[in-house]
Amino acid sequence: MGILTLRIFILTFFMTSLCAAQDIAILKYGGGGDWYSNPTALPNLIEFCNSQIGTKISPKPKTVEANSVSIFQYPYLHMTGHGNVFFTDEEALNLRTYLLAGGFIHVDDNYGMEPYLVRELKKVFPNKQLEELGNDHPIFEQRYNFKDGLPKIHEHDGNRPQALGIVHEGRLLLLFTYESDLGDGWEDPSVHNDPEEVRLQALQMGANILQYAFKS
Repeated sequence: MGILTLRIFILTFFMTSLCAAQDIAILKYGGGGDWYSNPTALPNLIEFCNSQIGTKISPKPKTVEANSVSIFQYPYLHMTGHGNVFFTDEEALNLRTYLLAGGFIHVDDNYGMEPYLVRELKKVFPNKQLEELGNDHPIFEQRYNFKDGLPKIHEHDGNRPQALGIVHEGRLLLLFTYESDLGDGWEDPSVHNDPEEVRLQALQMGANILQYAFKS
C-alpha cells in the first residue's frame, strides 16, 4: 500500500472517531526530551473540565506516539517537556495529516523546548511558522474570558507569556504556550506550591483550550 493510499485510508477510518471523540492524549516524541513530565497535570485538568464545563473525558489520558495512526482517535493532543524534540519525516507527515484532518495539538513549554520545537515544526509545516495570537483570539473567550491573553503561571526567565500558533484556512491547528507553563499550574498543589488563584487561572485557561479544540 502506497503512502498516499495509506493516508487516505487513515483519514477515512478515523475521521468519525476524531469528530465524535472527547478523550485526550499525551504525545510521546523522540529526541530525549521528557515528554512524560507533569504527570498529575492532565488528570487534574480533566477533572476540572468535567466538573466545570461539562466535558466527559476519561480520567486518565492515553499516551500516543507521533507516528501512530491512533492519534486520529483524539481531537486534542498534549505535548510538553524541558528539552530536545525530534520528529522523523514519517512522524512529521503523520502529525501534519492529523492536524489538517481536524486534530489539535497543544504544546506547553515546561521550560527549554522552544528552539527544538521551532526546528521540528518546520518538518511538519515547511511553509508555515508560529505566529503570536492576539488577545482577542477566540481561545481567550471560551467559557472563561482572558482579556489580557495568556496568563503567567511560572516566572522562569521573567519574560512575558506568549500564545503562539499555526493557523490553516482560519483554523488554529497547533497552540504553543511559551513562558507561561500552564502544566505546572495544573499539577497537584503540593508539587509547586502555587497560590490557589494562580492554579485556578491555569486550569481555566486549560479549559478554554480544550473547549476550543473540541469545537474546531
